[in-house]
Amino acid sequence: METTPPLMKTRELGRTGQQVSAVGMGCMSMASDYAYGPSDEREAVATLHRALDLGVTFWDTADVYGFGSNEELLRPVLAPNRSRVFLATKFGFVADGAGGSRVDVRPERITAACEASLRRLGTDVIDLYYAHRIDPAVPVEEMVGAMAALVQAGKVRFLGVSEASAASLRRAAATHPIAALQSEYSLFTRDVEADILPACRELGVSLVPFSPLGRGLLTDPGPQLAAHDLRRSMPRFGEAVGDANAPLVAGLQQLATENGISTAQLALAWLLAQDAHLVPIPGTKRPKYLAENAAAAAVALSPADLQRLAGLLATHPVVGARYGEGALKLVNR
Repeated sequence: METTPPLMKTRELGRTGQQVSAVGMGCMSMASDYAYGPSDEREAVATLHRALDLGVTFWDTADVYGFGSNEELLRPVLAPNRSRVFLATKFGFVADGAGGSRVDVRPERITAACEASLRRLGTDVIDLYYAHRIDPAVPVEEMVGAMAALVQAGKVRFLGVSEASAASLRRAAATHPIAALQSEYSLFTRDVEADILPACRELGVSLVPFSPLGRGLLTDPGPQLAAHDLRRSMPRFGEAVGDANAPLVAGLQQLATENGISTAQLALAWLLAQDAHLVPIPGTKRPKYLAENAAAAAVALSPADLQRLAGLLATHPVVGARYGEGALKLVNR
């Protein structure tokens, strides 16, 4: 019998005064065949409803996920529940005409991108609007200035940036208040600890980690990937690399078992312990994993647990880059 999880905790988003669920939900994998293999629309919609039941009300999507289809998937569930959901979406990637995408954050395009997202989502306002990437050809100040105009027009409430460097974050925040910076952060990917997380603390910006479970590697070091799975392009998912990272995953699994929790819950609880304004958004398209992720908000790791995790990470450094060379070029450094 499934037990009812404890009431979802909340955290303040940046310095906005806005409370969001301590564990959010990344919706990318719900876009059929876009990222992690085929998705079942009925199960995805059931996951959205389950999120409402569990208080997981910080939802993250983007116009590029399924090239608009992911935003459209949310609309029927959002319509009767809009006041219960803190809705985040992103702009910045556009189709390149060859089946892929490129970055375009020119100010003249931002308003049109926002209007398109509003139509697909069936809402009058986006709670948190991110620039999906920083384009070195477009000054950050110009991009954020155009985004700020959307706030003034009442179409967007708060602004964010994604995969931005500390320097770009400071430039953005000097132009308009930034509520959140989204970047990959997990036990497998800790680059942000060097300067991005300190900059977020300095500026009062929430860090929103995507892929907080290492795109599944923290729970399954050797996943079977579908033909169109995005992870096939990522070095970390090579067979030899998976074998190299297996001892770390085994150590995490053992610690999780000793604490009576899943490895996913251990990984999320570790992230939540890093900063009071940090809000991870694990992605899923299945209700059972959504419930498992949500329950991590109630897990409190002891100082001894955190010390043991630090030892595991020091003893078994992660092998393999998180992105291939082409995708890494789009990460602002």
